[in-house]
Amino acid sequence: MSISLIGRSIGESVTLKLNQTYAILRAKGEPVIHLGGGEPKSKAPIDAITAIASHLNSGEVRYAPVDGSIDMKKAIIRYTRAHYGRMVEPENVIASSGAKQAIMVALQAILDPQDEVVFPAPYWVSYTEMVKLCGAVPVPVIPEDGTFTPRMSDITQNVTSYTKAIIINSPNNPSGAVYPASFIKEIVEYCEQKGIYLIMDDIYHLLTYNGKKPANPFDYVKDFSDNSKLIIINGVSKAYAMTGFRIGWAVANTKLIYVMANIQGHQTSGPSILLQKAAIGAINGVQSSIESLRTTLENNRKVMIQQIKAFDGLHLIEPDGTFYAFVDFSAYEKDSTKLSNFLLEKVRVLAMPGVEFGMEGYLRLSYCGSIKDIIEGIERIKWAIDPNSPNELYIGERKLVRDWN
Repeated sequence: MSISLIGRSIGESVTLKLNQTYAILRAKGEPVIHLGGGEPKSKAPIDAITAIASHLNSGEVRYAPVDGSIDMKKAIIRYTRAHYGRMVEPENVIASSGAKQAIMVALQAILDPQDEVVFPAPYWVSYTEMVKLCGAVPVPVIPEDGTFTPRMSDITQNVTSYTKAIIINSPNNPSGAVYPASFIKEIVEYCEQKGIYLIMDDIYHLLTYNGKKPANPFDYVKDFSDNSKLIIINGVSKAYAMTGFRIGWAVANTKLIYVMANIQGHQTSGPSILLQKAAIGAINGVQSSIESLRTTLENNRKVMIQQIKAFDGLHLIEPDGTFYAFVDFSAYEKDSTKLSNFLLEKVRVLAMPGVEFGMEGYLRLSYCGSIKDIIEGIERIKWAIDPNSPNELYIGERKLVRDWN
């Protein structure tokens, strides 16, 4: 069988694979705990459900414009004004089937084969593969100071004449790091000066803690013309707990949005009109669900941090955003894939291997589930890898016996 060079270069999404594994084990009745999840457990806002139900009852479920309905664009404009203090035009906006598609279409619109895209590590698992899908070259950058927060020198020393774009994800998946305003200011100004596209993946920007607020890139932009290199990515998946609705968007200069819409039109056409109605309902409706979710996550975060800090040998830089903790397990096992598989096999806990996020020896642990799962999940991990743990562990009525060192 003949497979394309690009097809052969693309790996499967480990996060999606583990989600599938969790679903299979749970269906079999296994006492599995998912600490690798990337979706809040809250229900979608009632305004979203009401809006989609009302439109479904009308029976008028038709094609949507390839770049989003007029009402969807109005909602995105409203969101941008409310959260970024910037008034944009409908021509600056495209709605897509999730923030992932918005990023993918943006990359396809700006990249040529062998172009390079720079992004800090740890990074979201799909960045590397999305860049490769365009025939371009991903350039991950590991901060030299051992933190999860890049410095401009980390970025600039990896920029070459082939660099077409830089991706910044703050708050960051998987580390939860919120990059300081000074860095965002520098990166915005640098990209304007060098003519490099800056893709701001802001999907978690409403989920921050300890009074931390993500910097607003619009505060530092000087060029708002059609030569602007700033691309803002967002969506309803995380803050509105609407992961399955698959509505995201991009805000950028009008010429780029026009090209992105042409590409999207041939890929998938416009996102489902039903799901757009739900997203419009969420954005235009009562916003209390966001703060309710944020408060729940902040409490879960405290519990997870307490559990991790009581676990000798683990190293954690506390997350200030998202709903992940990126934990250094290298004192116990440097191969994160091996460790992830071991924990799933021995104690039925799913955790995402750090190597998939560009940093070996780490696991991404999610605190968007229940407090019970957080506590029990980390207790199981400790029992599995800490040699000082007792020989037996009960999971419900099932007794596990340590048969490994």
